[in-house]
Amino acid sequence: MKFGISHDRADEDIVAKAAWFQSLSVEERMELLCEFTDLILENNPGIADKLDDPPPSERVRVVSLPRS
Repeated sequence: MKFGISHDRADEDIVAKAAWFQSLSVEERMELLCEFTDLILENNPGIADKLDDPPPSERVRVVSLPRS
C-alpha cells in the first residue's frame, strides 16, 4: 500500500477511490477488510448481535396521511 497525504479534491471522487482500491492486491484488500471489521467491532461490539434482526421492511411501518 502507498501511504501519503493528498490535498487534491479529485482524490475524494468515488471513481478515484475505486481506482485506488482496484490497484491493491487481493492480500491488501483482505487486510483492509480485517482492519475495518476490527474497527467496527471495537467501536460497537454488539453489532454482530444485530445480524439476527429482521430486515427493516418487517420492522418499520410506513404511515401516510389520508388524501383530502
